[in-house]
Amino acid sequence: MITFHHELHLSPTSSPHHLFFLPSAITFLVELRKQISSSFQLLNKTDKHVAFKVKTTNPKKYSVRPNNGVVLPRSTCNVIVTMQAQKEAPPDMQCKDRFLVQSVVARPGATPKDINPEMFNKEAGNHVEEFKLRVVYVSPPKPPSPVPEESEEGASPRASESENGHFNTPELATVSREHVEVQDNNTEARAIFLKLTEEKNRILQQNDKLRQELVRTSEAWTYKKQWRSKSPVYRACWLDWHSDGGVVLGSSFAATVLTTSWKYLWSSMPKSIT
Repeated sequence: MITFHHELHLSPTSSPHHLFFLPSAITFLVELRKQISSSFQLLNKTDKHVAFKVKTTNPKKYSVRPNNGVVLPRSTCNVIVTMQAQKEAPPDMQCKDRFLVQSVVARPGATPKDINPEMFNKEAGNHVEEFKLRVVYVSPPKPPSPVPEESEEGASPRASESENGHFNTPELATVSREHVEVQDNNTEARAIFLKLTEEKNRILQQNDKLRQELVRTSEAWTYKKQWRSKSPVYRACWLDWHSDGGVVLGSSFAATVLTTSWKYLWSSMPKSIT
């Protein structure tokens, strides 16, 4: 089975101010004919809401979730990049794929639903920061040489010359076996690493959903408190004005205000007067 490392590196020419990366390089431990995912975090060190958008030069090969969103002030957002299963290793382990991440300051309280293409339009005067991610493939270490067969029982240890002119001895055979065991342990460790990475990605996605839900709940509660603080006259006029999405049929706004105000004043008068 052929494996290779796959990394995303932050371009050294870029200097983002809105967002920062954690980590700055992302490694994919890839197996051929297998889809694999990795993640990176966008860190917002400012006190503002920052909108972002991720593009790639090869959208058929990679999927990015989320490919756009809003990073809350002093918060992070987890981005998962998934590479489709590869049938064969690229020639010379070279890759020309690129990722472009754009970021812009959004309005306070902005949510992913508020993101639109116009926000990232530089010609409209928006301050858009851009930085590139390049894709790097790293070849895996070569597998160890086959372990030579042990000599027959009772035979005295002796050195034998191999085809390449080197000598194989029992001591060399022991070292080779130990090397194979180390390679097996590394493979098991990589499998555990991948499993933990996938679990971390799942937990980070859940945290992002909970954070967005908390923001929506907080906004709804704030609106409810503002509504309760209004006077009965204001609320009655507002409901009459906005009933069914428009003005109440058969009455003007001024008439509605006057009528509602009179009803409220009349109901508030002492019983002895009324």
